Amino acid sequence: MYTRNETDGHRDGGAVETVETPVRLTRYAHGGGCACKIPPGELEEAVAGLTGIQPTTEPAGELLVGLDTGDDAAAVRLPGPEGGPAVVATADFFTPVVDDPYHWGRIAAANALSDVYAMGGRPLVAVNLLGWPRGKLPFELAREVLRGGLEVAAQAGCHVGGGHSVDDVEPKYGMAVTGIADPDALLRNDAGRPGVPLSLTKPLGLGVLNNRHKATGEFFGHAVETMAALNREAARAALAAGARCATDVTGFGLLGHLYKMARASGVSAVVDSSAVPYLDGAREAVRDGYVSGGTRRNLDWVVPHTDFGSADEHTRLLLADAQTSGGLLVAGEIPGAPVIGELVPAGEHALVIR
Repeated sequence: MYTRNETDGHRDGGAVETVETPVRLTRYAHGGGCACKIPPGELEEAVAGLTGIQPTTEPAGELLVGLDTGDDAAAVRLPGPEGGPAVVATADFFTPVVDDPYHWGRIAAANALSDVYAMGGRPLVAVNLLGWPRGKLPFELAREVLRGGLEVAAQAGCHVGGGHSVDDVEPKYGMAVTGIADPDALLRNDAGRPGVPLSLTKPLGLGVLNNRHKATGEFFGHAVETMAALNREAARAALAAGARCATDVTGFGLLGHLYKMARASGVSAVVDSSAVPYLDGAREAVRDGYVSGGTRRNLDWVVPHTDFGSADEHTRLLLADAQTSGGLLVAGEIPGAPVIGELVPAGEHALVIR
C-alpha cells in the first residue's frame, strides 16, 4: 500500500511526530472510472447541432464514422489508388477507479484501447493523458499509473509515444489511441439488423463493486483483472464471425449502450435478464446500496424507452450499472460469450427486458 506522510501532534519545543497513512486514490476524486462520465442525455444536448460540419479545405480522407451516432471512435478512410485502410482515433480518461495506482493505470489503458477494438481495429500508437494534483500526491504514484498503462499497451502491441500532463485538482489518467482497421469490416453501432443475437463478452457489476471499493476499501481482485483485460480477442472473434455491429459497455451501462445501438440501427432489442452474466458479489453490492449516481442517471435515461416487464429494481440497476472497461456487446454469436438477447424489428420500445 502506498503511503503519504502526515504530521500529528503539536509544536511545544519538541519534534513534530510524523505518521504514515495509506494513500487511497479514490478519495481524491468526486467519482470513479467511467461512472464520472457526463450523463448521456446531457451530453447529447450539449453536442446537438455539431454534426455534419466538414473541413474547409480538402480533407485527408473520407470520414466513415463520426459524431452522428455516438459510436466508440472516429474512423477515416485514407486515400489510395485502391482505397486505403481506415484510421481509427479515440481518447478516454477518468478519475481513479481503484486505490492502487498501478492497477488504475492498467484499467485506464485497457479502457482506452477498447474503443479501437470495439470498432474492429488494431491499436498502433497511444499518448498518455495525465492530470495530477501535484501539491497533494507524490509523483511516484503518477509514475506507477503510467507504468501500468505502458504495460497494458505493450501487451496490446501498441506503442506509447509520450503524452500530455496538466496540474489538476483531481487525478485523471487515460490515453488517446490511434489504430487501423479494414474500412469494409468496421464494427459500428448503427449496423444492427433484426434477427441477430446479442453477445456480451464480460460480466456486469464492475460499477457497483468499484463503488463498494471506494466506500470501504475492500479489494476485488476479480473485478480489477476483468477491467484490465483487453477486448482484443473478443474483437477478433467478432470479425471472424462476420459481425458488423458492436460497441463496448462502459459508463452508460449495458442498457445505455444497447439503447444507442438500437436507436442508431433502427431496431429494438430484447434482453434475457437471466442470461446476463454478473461478477461475484455484484448483486450483494446492489443490495447493500453501493450504487453510483452515474448508474441511476443511466437508468433514468433509458426508462422512457424500455419495457422492463417483471424485472426488479436490483436487476434494473445492474443492467444500467456504469461499467469501467467492460466487455464488447456484439450483434452476432461469438465463441465463449453468452448470448443475452437479440435484435428485433423496431417496436413500441427500443429495449424489452424479459
